[in-house]
Amino acid sequence: MNVKVEQLEKNVVQLEIEVDAAKFEEGMQKAYIKNVKKFNIPGFRKGKAPRKIVERYYGEAIFYEDAINIVCPEAYDEAVEQTKIEPVDRPEIDIKQIGNGQNLIFTAKVTVKPEIVLGDYKGIEVNKIEYNVTEDDVAQELKKMQEKNSRLITVEDRPVQMGDIAVIDFEGFVDGEAFDGGKGTNYNLEIGSGQFIPGFEEQLIGKNTGEEVEVNVTFPEEYHVEALAGKPAVFKVKINQIKYKELPVIDDEFAKDVSEFDTLEELKEDIRKKLTQDAEHRAKHELENAVIDKVVENVTVEIPEVMIEHQIDYITRDFDLRLRAQGLTLDKYLELIGSDIPKFREQFKEQATKQVKTSLVLEKIGKEEEIDVTDEEVDKEIVRLAENYKMEIEKLKNVLRPEDIQSIKDELILGKTVDMLVQNAKIA
Repeated sequence: MNVKVEQLEKNVVQLEIEVDAAKFEEGMQKAYIKNVKKFNIPGFRKGKAPRKIVERYYGEAIFYEDAINIVCPEAYDEAVEQTKIEPVDRPEIDIKQIGNGQNLIFTAKVTVKPEIVLGDYKGIEVNKIEYNVTEDDVAQELKKMQEKNSRLITVEDRPVQMGDIAVIDFEGFVDGEAFDGGKGTNYNLEIGSGQFIPGFEEQLIGKNTGEEVEVNVTFPEEYHVEALAGKPAVFKVKINQIKYKELPVIDDEFAKDVSEFDTLEELKEDIRKKLTQDAEHRAKHELENAVIDKVVENVTVEIPEVMIEHQIDYITRDFDLRLRAQGLTLDKYLELIGSDIPKFREQFKEQATKQVKTSLVLEKIGKEEEIDVTDEEVDKEIVRLAENYKMEIEKLKNVLRPEDIQSIKDELILGKTVDMLVQNAKIA
């Protein structure tokens, strides 16, 4: 197989690939075997006509498409390996010569990874990042645990107060018409939480169980549903129940109830330890990002648009999966916020561009520094993954494909590259 490489434009190359006639003939034979049962030719039982008869009846080109689909992908992959180009998108294939015993010649136009000109990446100056855990932080965590373990007590003898939970039915109207998403039944609304439109919750204070109330509010100008933004609305509300939170006393008994510890002091110490670990992790992560951001600023690179679009695809899929976990689809979400796919994708363009650039830069630095990982390091990571997935190590190894192993190696190299940059940074 012969391959020629031509640079068409920045980050776009064209491969001219010539496949031996014998290799293409193998593809033609496979195409015949795949399709022979479809042919009904006079003088032969259906699916039993020899290939030469089928080609005489329909023309040799009858098998070209399938033969191309069989031969070209393998030839293209071999050409990529041979030329060492790094494609970032699917190739655009154009057949130049085919059939009649000739070599198959086709071109593959494809976008490749861009050239990266690194700037300084060692000795980067950044400020030290540190987070200290205070007694207030510990108290806040205890408060959250107290809230989580509170009981809701139904109130019968007084009206709604600030901090109560009002169980309500409601329906909203704008210009006398009910609007989508403006209706709810037995909704638990904490008064003062700010869950609803500004001014809504306060108008329920002083109202009693069973009372029906008209709540008048105005949607904020920046409200996420464009059709409602800035408009006055009336909500018809019925108060079904009033409840308040009964909070447990924070003492040794509380510690025993909510944890494995016997005393409040032991629980506090455990909270302090976990908060300290979280603070250290946060500081480390932010320091790494600060170093990476400065390294990336020093780089010259022109990123192909297709790489940015692929990254936006990934962000969109991830966003959609998280919505589905909450019982919502992306289409419904966009409908609720008055947006559409093009606008949604556009808002992630800057983020995607930064992510692609960062990835390219770290990969380039890893290669420049000849950073690599050992088989032992890969095995150690597989053990860690098995523990995370709660799988037996051998079972996980059996399902991992070569590309999965390569992905694990790439992630480990990335981590080592970031560690190297931080170790060589000047932290003031």
